[in-house]
Amino acid sequence: MVATIAVSSRKSIVLQNPIYLGNQCSSFLGGSLNGFCLQLKPRHLIRRDFTSLVFASSSPKIITSDRSNVGSRFYFNFTGFPFPLGPFLNRRTIRTEAVKGCIWLFEQEQALGFSSVSTNIRMTVIKLKSGGLWVHAPIAPTDECIKLLKELGSPVEYIILPTFAYEHKIFVGPFSRKFPRAQVWVAPRQWSWPLNLPLEFFGIFRAKTLKDEDYSTPWADDVEQKVLSSPEVGIGPYVEVAFYHKRSRTLLVTDAVIFVPKQPPECISKESLLASAKNGLAVKILSKGKKVPEEPVVDNKMNRQKGWERMVLQILFLGPSDLLEPNASFVQMSQKLIVSPIVKTLVFSKVPEKVRDWIDSIARDWRFKRIIPAHFAAPVNASRSDFLAAFAFLDDLLGERYVTRPSLSLLFTSLMGKAASYFPPDDMKTLSSLDQFLVSVGAVKKTVSGRKQ
Repeated sequence: MVATIAVSSRKSIVLQNPIYLGNQCSSFLGGSLNGFCLQLKPRHLIRRDFTSLVFASSSPKIITSDRSNVGSRFYFNFTGFPFPLGPFLNRRTIRTEAVKGCIWLFEQEQALGFSSVSTNIRMTVIKLKSGGLWVHAPIAPTDECIKLLKELGSPVEYIILPTFAYEHKIFVGPFSRKFPRAQVWVAPRQWSWPLNLPLEFFGIFRAKTLKDEDYSTPWADDVEQKVLSSPEVGIGPYVEVAFYHKRSRTLLVTDAVIFVPKQPPECISKESLLASAKNGLAVKILSKGKKVPEEPVVDNKMNRQKGWERMVLQILFLGPSDLLEPNASFVQMSQKLIVSPIVKTLVFSKVPEKVRDWIDSIARDWRFKRIIPAHFAAPVNASRSDFLAAFAFLDDLLGERYVTRPSLSLLFTSLMGKAASYFPPDDMKTLSSLDQFLVSVGAVKKTVSGRKQ
């Protein structure tokens, strides 16, 4: 999600030009070496409650392959100048069963460059009525990941890229070459910056384009889709495709909403959490002038939790007000369904009419009871009212003239939304200043549609 929003503003100068080399990768070469993705086989395998209307479901069974088989997690990934997406050499995959015999979640750690900030990135796999697998937002195809996928005992029929975002796009090419018979489908209006490169440069060949409410797709009996394709909010448009699995009543999104769990995801390593718990330069800068202790970080539950809370606040706000003591802000942002502050500020507030049409259409047509985003907690037990409440901020941007829902429903979701959309003002200062700066230099538009702010 960090990379998603970085690409949609000039804050990032991500060079989306990976080059795939090696036996497992495409022979296609081109572009600059400022960014590249290289997947290799190592020569030798190394052996060594909060109560609310919205809440994360109870923890399902976690499955991972043999922990001693480090070689099966090897994946050399160094791409995205100047903020490459780590981990660079080793990616552990966690598989959970979200809906019995029907939906599985595959998660890996995703780090922002050389920083101590990580979150999880999620691939969702649905078993269709045909018996084949429908793969949403592929992750790094390590040997471990592919082994866990093949254990499901069904062929991969479709591979879906539901967004323009670099962090999800980068793995589609390598993943699809593991399953050459699978069809690849991608969200419309794909783009990259600073060079607008074709999909083939990312190793994605013969891809078909996802269309809004397309009932002719080969999976239409199982899964429906709705496309959010906004006008350009800066250097490019924001594009995301939502999906609805009818049998399980499950909504799939990429970055539209999130649910920050109290505890860190299983796939994030303790080393990353402890690194985030150290009082480094970022903590000293964002400490509200308090004295920052220099004591070493001991591996314990408290420090791992502190590391996770700091990660979350940096991901959500870029520059939160207090990293030294993050708990108060973390409590405000966790355990509820929300639109990420970055997405809300830099993207959705610029195109409120487009977003309102999209979410109203989703809530009107799909009777979902759970949501699976591509980051943070999943599955999230949530109704259509909970989903609409997360977008209550659109009401202030659009005014009463754009109300399309019944008055009682609007009142209910607005009250819920005011609580869900409350972001600590001090933490929002950096993000608000960034937004004002990007607007002033023309990198991001003040509004594209809807009432002027």
